[in-house]
Amino acid sequence: MSLEQTEQRPRFVRKGPFRRGIYILPSLFTVGTLVCGYFAILSTLKGTQMLAAGIGTALSLVPFDSAAKAIGWAVLFDGLDGRIARLTNSTSEFGREFDSLADVVTFGIAPAFLAYAWGVRSLEEVYGTQLVQHVREIGWIITFTFVICGAARLARFNIDTTKGTGDRRYFVGLPIPAAAGVVAALVHWAKYPVNEWTFGIVWLGIIGVLGFLMVSRMRYPSFKTLDLRRRRPYVAIILIGLIVWAIWAFSEPVLLTIALTYCLSGPVGRLTSRFRPHPPAPEEVHAS
Repeated sequence: MSLEQTEQRPRFVRKGPFRRGIYILPSLFTVGTLVCGYFAILSTLKGTQMLAAGIGTALSLVPFDSAAKAIGWAVLFDGLDGRIARLTNSTSEFGREFDSLADVVTFGIAPAFLAYAWGVRSLEEVYGTQLVQHVREIGWIITFTFVICGAARLARFNIDTTKGTGDRRYFVGLPIPAAAGVVAALVHWAKYPVNEWTFGIVWLGIIGVLGFLMVSRMRYPSFKTLDLRRRRPYVAIILIGLIVWAIWAFSEPVLLTIALTYCLSGPVGRLTSRFRPHPPAPEEVHAS
């Protein structure tokens, strides 16, 4: 082999050690998120089958409520996996992609399926009219739009994270776990499936608004800059304890209030920003 042929052969240079494996601790919480999403889908399917079998609305609300609770637990797990990854310095590209795929299933498909089965599919069992059939067709479109908007929201978040742009104190657009949390909180609060076509229209309007907020440019607090390792006053511990007790004792109104408050914080912040005094523009310097 000549020297010229040797120089023309491509050279493969390793820029760093190839790290195999994954970080177990944050990935376990991501798996927990997936388990909750899968359980929510199965529970929603069980509730739909009970309605179709004519067992009764009172009994079918149990699996629907279980699906809503599973999504609520998934929101907690999703918040813990990222926080633990940052605290233990175990963030990775795999973890970010794994978390996004889990979010599409748990906070995209599962709540959309629950929203359709609980708020649209149950209408046909009560009425079965042509009007309800149209509402059902619209429900397919709107709930599927919820999934698309959630996936697009996650894709934009991953791009912004990779580029390192934006303010870490805020999310751009309603996070998909928060949107799923609103759906779950409403189902958990109302319990009984929707059986009036007028309420079905309102329900689909809520789902459509949630999809719009996810792809909007409205800012929502991210709480990523909250340092849990810093010293806090004793009042903070008491306040956290009261919130946990309130969720345990009065989960329906408390969770609904928390979910709606965070969801509406984006539009309210956008409206109030228009009335806030803006700093004056810097004076132009004219060259002599």
